[in-house]
Amino acid sequence: MTSVDMHVDAYLSRIGFSGSPSRSLHVLRSVHTCHLLSVPFENLTVHSGGRVQLDPPHLYEKLVLQRSGGFCYENNSLFAWLLTQMGFQVTLLSAQVKNKTTGFYGPPFDHLVVMVTLDGQHWLCDVGFGGPGFRTPLSLDTRGPQEQGHRVYRITEQRNESSGMLFLEWQQEENRGEDGDWTEIYKLTLDPRRMEDYAEMCQFHQSSPCSLFFCKSLCTILTPEGRLTYIGRRLTTTTFPKEGSVLETSTRDLQDDEIPGVLKDKFGIVLKSPLIPKDEPMTPLPVIY
Repeated sequence: MTSVDMHVDAYLSRIGFSGSPSRSLHVLRSVHTCHLLSVPFENLTVHSGGRVQLDPPHLYEKLVLQRSGGFCYENNSLFAWLLTQMGFQVTLLSAQVKNKTTGFYGPPFDHLVVMVTLDGQHWLCDVGFGGPGFRTPLSLDTRGPQEQGHRVYRITEQRNESSGMLFLEWQQEENRGEDGDWTEIYKLTLDPRRMEDYAEMCQFHQSSPCSLFFCKSLCTILTPEGRLTYIGRRLTTTTFPKEGSVLETSTRDLQDDEIPGVLKDKFGIVLKSPLIPKDEPMTPLPVIY
């Protein structure tokens, strides 16, 4: 385990937050967006000969000092540490992501998300998801549509005798009102979790052909105009629609020797070991969740 010192000011500087770190909803929203604009969602460690480690000092060294990124267990757990240090009341939650191809959910602890309780209200934070992710925290107390730019999200509830299950939904890159077509992103409960609860699934995502992160080398980051996404040997630029315009995407193929430069110039990531580009189909899970 590394003995690196962890400093809130350095973390805030890393994500470009320059305001007063007060415990307020405005600050929570701001640091959430700043993180998404600065720290990539990526799994490049898995495809460059390394293993993901979840102890906070290691994550701080990787994401803050080395200015790299990570997947949900890394981004969201370190973000939870930051919020705790800033005085927020933080709870780790377990989510299960819905596979767009199979229509089934991943196993429990498939995804780590963060709940912040502030002035009696509950907010869902997620800086470790990628394309469908929301820019600012969503209210967990609201069941109606929550608009964010051209997108709209909502959280619905399903209860049975034993527990409550919440579903995060969106209308993809459109906002067609409350009666539009909603697509599920992931489901979660509000049961508090600990970091050690995610250890088994963290290993699964680094080694299983049923995991997106094992099958594809990827890196994506939110930009002021849209999103940049690298997968395998492709780079996709997405420009979000503004008033009077439509969503635009462009993709270009990459040669292997181009990829390190693209990762450095577009995402700010310099790998310590050579990357092996990968883009293989996932094997369906043997168990349906």
